[in-house]
Amino acid sequence: MRRTTSPFSLVILGLGAFLLVLAPMLAWYVEPRAKRTPTDIDTITVFKGKGSYFDTAKVKTVHDKNLTITRQVRGDVADSEESGRAVWDVSTSVDPDKSLPAADPHDSLQWTVERWVTDRRTNKPVHCCGEQPRFEGEAYLKFPFDVEKRSYRWWDNTLGATVPLTYRGTKKIQGYEGYRFTATVEATKTGTRQVPGRLVGQPKKSQVIADEFYANHGIELVVDQRTGRIIYAAIGPRKTLRAPGSDKDATLLLESKRIGFTTATQKAQVKLAKDDSDRLKLVGETLPVAAGALGAVLAVTGIVLVVRGRRNDGADGPGGRDGRDGHDGPAEPGSPNPAQSRSALHPSTM
Repeated sequence: MRRTTSPFSLVILGLGAFLLVLAPMLAWYVEPRAKRTPTDIDTITVFKGKGSYFDTAKVKTVHDKNLTITRQVRGDVADSEESGRAVWDVSTSVDPDKSLPAADPHDSLQWTVERWVTDRRTNKPVHCCGEQPRFEGEAYLKFPFDVEKRSYRWWDNTLGATVPLTYRGTKKIQGYEGYRFTATVEATKTGTRQVPGRLVGQPKKSQVIADEFYANHGIELVVDQRTGRIIYAAIGPRKTLRAPGSDKDATLLLESKRIGFTTATQKAQVKLAKDDSDRLKLVGETLPVAAGALGAVLAVTGIVLVVRGRRNDGADGPGGRDGRDGHDGPAEPGSPNPAQSRSALHPSTM
């Protein structure tokens, strides 16, 4: 039998089958492995706003001053690779205008250094690798991938506990839409500090172990849904001192009704979120759909070409064209053996 199925049809069929297999692999295997918290991060976010703070030089609280919060996050790549976790070192400073630019972070109004360690897939805290402080919750410097429309437990490091964030719909930041979450924090004792007695209304005592209280007028976070990256953040911190056992604030240490991401920080965060989100969408949606659709078209085309080629084989028949076993014309009627009449009368060899 002469085969007429072309190599081209087999190539088309094979390529179609390959793309049909590739499509679900991209969506179910490659994309989940691409959703990993980065370890080589190095970003700076800046908050600005008006507020009050305790000026140690003047020994009093000054009001309506510019305040800047600068946070730098650097990934420890070596520790991350060794542990398989996302290990981030975080430096945060709070400055009035007079301490900017801060040549030495110790000159800042407030300066903290922390190490955050999370599971790269789930974003859950991992207690290892010199983590400091020990934190809990499910949202911190970022949210988990594929953010849901529900409440999240956000870790407030000043409070030293989690705060329930409530989903409040969507909001556009620099033209880019994200999920909006809000919360408030009631005044809560967070520690103690030794201070001159006059700062807490006890001038006759040279030193007093005063109570430190923290509250937050309002926390607002806008988050990229696909990546969990925070594209906008605003807080309203209030830190005060109280006399031991008192329920009234005696000295205001720091307060801002609202201090949020600068325009430059918003644009930078949006760009990072959009780039990461586009890559995940490409791997998880665009390429699988395109590969599946193209694979289906090629597979169907290949099958049609293969079947059509086989039909041509059947039409030619095992004995030649038109099913005549190689004869140029029909056998004469009445012949005792029509199929052998040509070879009997006209032998090809002697």
